[in-house]
Amino acid sequence: MKYGLIKVAAAIPGVRVADVEYNVQQMESHIAQAEGKGAEVIVFPEMSLTGYSCQDLFRQQLLLDKAEEGLLMLLDFTRKLDIIVIVGMPVRIGSKLFNSAVVLQHGTILGLVAKTFLPNYNEFYEKRWFASSTDLQKQEIYLAGSPVTVTNEPQLFRTCDGVCFGIEICEDVWAPLPPSNQLALAGADIIFNLSASNELIGKNEYLHTLLAQQSARMICGYVYASCGFGESTQDVVFGGNALIFENGRLLTQAGRFAIDPQLRIQQIDVDRLRSERQNNTTFRMTPALEPQVIDAKPTTPKEFELLRDVNPHPFIPADEKMTRTCEEILNIQTLALCKRLQHTHCDKAVIGISGGLDSTLALLINVRAFDRLGLSRTGIIGITMPGFGTTDRTHQNAVSLMKSLGITQREISIAKAVKRHFEDIGHNMQHHDVTYENAQARERTQILMDVANQVGAMVIGTGDLSELALGWCTYNGDHMSMYGVNGGVPKTLVQYLIRYVAQLPSFMAQHDTLIDVVDTPISPELTPADADGNIQQKTEDLVGPYELHDFFLYYMVRLGFRPAKIYMLAQHAFKGKYEEGVIKRWLQTFCRRFFSQQFKRSCLPDGPKVGSVSLSPRGDWRMPSDAVSALWLKECEGL
Repeated sequence: MKYGLIKVAAAIPGVRVADVEYNVQQMESHIAQAEGKGAEVIVFPEMSLTGYSCQDLFRQQLLLDKAEEGLLMLLDFTRKLDIIVIVGMPVRIGSKLFNSAVVLQHGTILGLVAKTFLPNYNEFYEKRWFASSTDLQKQEIYLAGSPVTVTNEPQLFRTCDGVCFGIEICEDVWAPLPPSNQLALAGADIIFNLSASNELIGKNEYLHTLLAQQSARMICGYVYASCGFGESTQDVVFGGNALIFENGRLLTQAGRFAIDPQLRIQQIDVDRLRSERQNNTTFRMTPALEPQVIDAKPTTPKEFELLRDVNPHPFIPADEKMTRTCEEILNIQTLALCKRLQHTHCDKAVIGISGGLDSTLALLINVRAFDRLGLSRTGIIGITMPGFGTTDRTHQNAVSLMKSLGITQREISIAKAVKRHFEDIGHNMQHHDVTYENAQARERTQILMDVANQVGAMVIGTGDLSELALGWCTYNGDHMSMYGVNGGVPKTLVQYLIRYVAQLPSFMAQHDTLIDVVDTPISPELTPADADGNIQQKTEDLVGPYELHDFFLYYMVRLGFRPAKIYMLAQHAFKGKYEEGVIKRWLQTFCRRFFSQQFKRSCLPDGPKVGSVSLSPRGDWRMPSDAVSALWLKECEGL
């Protein structure tokens, strides 16, 4: 600082959601630029290390660990730099996770500030993942290997020239009593705000007014950096705002909606601010209780040995609970469908019957729902739609089920329509690629939807949880319906539920067919059978065993374990059944597909949750469609 002027910077770096290494590289570039231009303090957007829009990925241990590793990289990068750097990241303290700003200089952590006011409305549900700074007690923690004192009391940082600054995070400034009020009254010359504010019509104008008024009322400098291009656009857009105010006056701003990274540097006249504050008073500060901290003694690392059993089928109820649990799951699905039919005043349902696992379970749920509502089973219109890969075995099972259950049967071949479609788009029938396969799925969905309109019915979806996790479902094809009864049931559980129903006295007439459905190889039957009429296209040969994928799904989504831990558990759970290389291969497949196929889950139809894991975009799993799988795949590769 010279002549009472301090040079500060607000950065909007390029960002990739959940790709910490990339984000660190972008931040290092901005830090170098700012240092080269003489900036003394630089602030980055909220959650700049991970990306703000990670949603439920903030519960993933891998992402949290990598964020801390990213902080270590920045510490090393700044070791010989004078500039003070303020970065955003998730920080674990005890059993809580905090949306935090970390202050670095000369390769050391000067301090940490946690966000106080957490939005819990519209697009933002931060209380789902983070705790407020009010939940903090003063204590010393270790972050990136360095001791850091954390507290819920106001914190000020002071440069070597005596300039004091405070920090608040995004929503804090929108609160009736922002933390910056106390910070400024306690002596902060400048407030830095790490933000992630989405764009809405009229919001930017209000933001400018808000920050101008806050800097004027507190007679301070206000430096605001909000994330921009690169954050997920799943539901909202982050236009990027770098704003620097001084006592109500805008000094500089970045261009909104820019694709390229931006850096804004400006001087704030601290002497002028201090002169105008001479008559201001301060609020009385109430200190928080300081906990006693007891350090454990160092220990020598020991060789790891897992001493507990690992259930290879976490979704399958224990034998002693099998009957009760299966009945409970079926009741959840049945009552859910009853409510939807009743609410829509609908007494007809259309369902595609393939003779496979999922459509069989969905058909059974339809029958139970119609019986519960006192509706005639003839209101269930089951449609078989044989195509190029349909085998006699699955077709016969489909017809047998419909006939014995007393529902309305229809058969509509898709072969002619799909061939005509291929002619229209110029696709070679002999080229059995994704177009060849998906055209059949979409034709079937079109038939179901149109028949439903024709008879005043609702299309009941059949896709299961495992398929949704892998994205093994055709977009705008078999993953779309008016209500999806199986969306909360993983594939391994579907098999057990059908076996359970087959043993019930009320379904004894369907027993043999149901058991054969379970024993039939899982297949979408979209490519021709072999010369003997047997299924050639087996799903588990293409994407891997469902019991492995369900295992991965449970431990990743339900518990947030990182790939290395999931791999270790799978080795124990499936010892003697799958070689380590096989487990690793399919774990990589799971991670890759789970991330790349989120867009299919973002538009799911309604459907009931039945267990502890759900991928509904409205309930248990909120993940940006643009999240990057690089961290997970990199760890898989190193296993």
